[in-house]
Amino acid sequence: MKRELNAILVIASRDVLKFFCDSVRILITFIFPLIFIGVLGSSLQANLGQDAKFNFLLFTFTGVIGQVLFQSTASGIISLIEDRENDFSQEIFITPISRYSIIFGKILGESIVAFFQMIGIIGFGLLFRLPISIEGLIRILPACIIVALFGGAFGLLVLANLKSQRAANQLFPFLIFPQFFLAGVFNPIKELPWYLLIASRLSPMTYAVDLVRSFYYLGSPEYNYVVLIGIAKNLLIIGVVFLVMLIVGTMLFVRGERNR
Repeated sequence: MKRELNAILVIASRDVLKFFCDSVRILITFIFPLIFIGVLGSSLQANLGQDAKFNFLLFTFTGVIGQVLFQSTASGIISLIEDRENDFSQEIFITPISRYSIIFGKILGESIVAFFQMIGIIGFGLLFRLPISIEGLIRILPACIIVALFGGAFGLLVLANLKSQRAANQLFPFLIFPQFFLAGVFNPIKELPWYLLIASRLSPMTYAVDLVRSFYYLGSPEYNYVVLIGIAKNLLIIGVVFLVMLIVGTMLFVRGERNR
């Protein structure tokens, strides 16, 4: 038990150190939120803000937090493929520790990395002088933890069905980028054509983004204008989907590793 716990902590700390040593990833992590919040959010606020019932900059800000937490953890889990192919990281896979410990350590480490990224996004929000509610930021902390874990389960399910880093690089953008629009990260999706509505509800990121907004806007006049489903339904859907993805993804990953 102690050996497995130590393995989880070592794998988690390794991912955190890898993040801080990867200047390109750090740069990309903060460039996209800067574009989304600073450019898209400002543009929507300038063109549609007078007719809307809410601040588009805050709307985009909360959406980007949910998106980054979900995407960062998911992509971090998928990087297990690269770790598996790397000579140094192969040592992890031949040590006498459970594959479940590898998964849990990876999810923990990438969740911590996602939270560092969230702090950077909040810093950008303060830099742009957004009317950010400190109470709202405190309220979203439980939602952020749930969203990070949810993204980890999604990444695990994708990882379990991929065999190479090349396949991951080709498939993951196809799976994640359309969700930016379907989940309403920076565009309102209250009213959609039926076919986009179905696609939006099938997108896991939709519930991640909406959960963050549900907690942030709780009790505010804008709540009914920006929140799609609400806290209770979001938690129920995320809980069920999380368990399914975690169980199926773990089974497939462990079985694949045993067959290697």
